[in-house]
Amino acid sequence: MSVGYFITGTDTNVGKTLVSCTLIHALSACGKAVVGMKPVAAGHGDDGAWMDVEMLIAASNVSAPRSLINPYALIRRTAPHIAAIEMGIEIDTAVILKACRGLQDIAEIVIVEGIGGFRVPLNNRHDAGDMARSMGFPVILVVGMRLGCLNHALLTAEAVQSVGLPLAGWVANQIDPQMLDFDENVRALQQRLTCPLLGVLPFTPGVIAQEFTSLLDISSLQQVKVGTLQN
Repeated sequence: MSVGYFITGTDTNVGKTLVSCTLIHALSACGKAVVGMKPVAAGHGDDGAWMDVEMLIAASNVSAPRSLINPYALIRRTAPHIAAIEMGIEIDTAVILKACRGLQDIAEIVIVEGIGGFRVPLNNRHDAGDMARSMGFPVILVVGMRLGCLNHALLTAEAVQSVGLPLAGWVANQIDPQMLDFDENVRALQQRLTCPLLGVLPFTPGVIAQEFTSLLDISSLQQVKVGTLQN
């Protein structure tokens, strides 16, 4: 069975899709068959999460049914458990796991992009962290570099480790071009996060993910024990 990575972020709109697509391109350039997955997408339109799904599909070098790539396409752009209730459905992690198994059957590596932050509720019992834990994939943390990101990054790292998942690495994504002491903040996280910095992505409006491929160092990912789905 193939392997995968779970991409989480310090918040929503911090660049999870950009990093996921860039990672797909980087792994594809190494000759790997890679497919992206967005288990839960909330919000359609040009700025909604459904567009994230389209970007993952475009970046992937393996074709797969949309039902496997995005099992839950929620209409309203709000917290996923609320959007699901409004549609009269409940997000079922078993359905998500089945879809991920299907993707593992056809690709060497599955890149799973989470929704929001690591503890975003999916239903009354489970959150995004539970989904990640059931998959067993190492986690890559996307840090949206802005004021407050140090606390958010360290708390997210603690949450990931609390469910028993390894942090494979983190990416510093400059979402605030006016952030004061940017380099010093990156260094502070390098000193405190127990995983390698995979890359620093500069603030670049309208950037295409493939243009950032050279900015990611994925060599350290080969040293991480990559998980497989639990039975």
